[in-house]
Amino acid sequence: MRVGTIIILNGASSSGKTTLVKALQQRFEEPLLDAGLDRFLWMLPGRYLNCPLWDDVLGRAVAAGETGHRLVSGMHQAIAALARSGNHVVADHVLVEPAWVNHCARVLAGLPAYLIGVHCPLPVLEAREQSRKDRTLGQARAQFPLVHAHCIYDFEVDTDRASPAACAEAIHAYVTGGRPPRALDQLAARGERGETSSAIGP
Repeated sequence: MRVGTIIILNGASSSGKTTLVKALQQRFEEPLLDAGLDRFLWMLPGRYLNCPLWDDVLGRAVAAGETGHRLVSGMHQAIAALARSGNHVVADHVLVEPAWVNHCARVLAGLPAYLIGVHCPLPVLEAREQSRKDRTLGQARAQFPLVHAHCIYDFEVDTDRASPAACAEAIHAYVTGGRPPRALDQLAARGERGETSSAIGP
């Protein structure tokens, strides 16, 4: 069975990842399953989405509690299982924790998994956050210095400079252009050398 392609979109809150996921689903001819972080967060009981229990999940999305670590560990392993079953997967992520980067790399290493950086200037992030009704104010600023600090990427886009459709087209061209993914394999090797934390999950 052919292993499915995985596209991980990493960026701060309000960087446009959700819109980009939908644009990628439209751009790719074969179906991409949306297995992003929000899909897993919404599996939690509703009480966990509010303080104080939210602090055990992700707080302001800069440091996770035990529940959050378990959830993200399961997310990474579910994405790998979907791909090994032949499904193509796209997943938005917020890799603010070094342990998450290492775990994601370790679980997805060796699979056709592309790590894509989704960038946007902080003033634009905060303006988008202000206009939305489903985000805690301050998340974007808290995540901004962390979300790309521990990663290397196969490809990067800027959602302030290009539309979602244009970003999706650029990602599609890269993924289908015959370039093998390298970033997660390199990050996994870095983790094996002890250069990053590996505090979560099997």
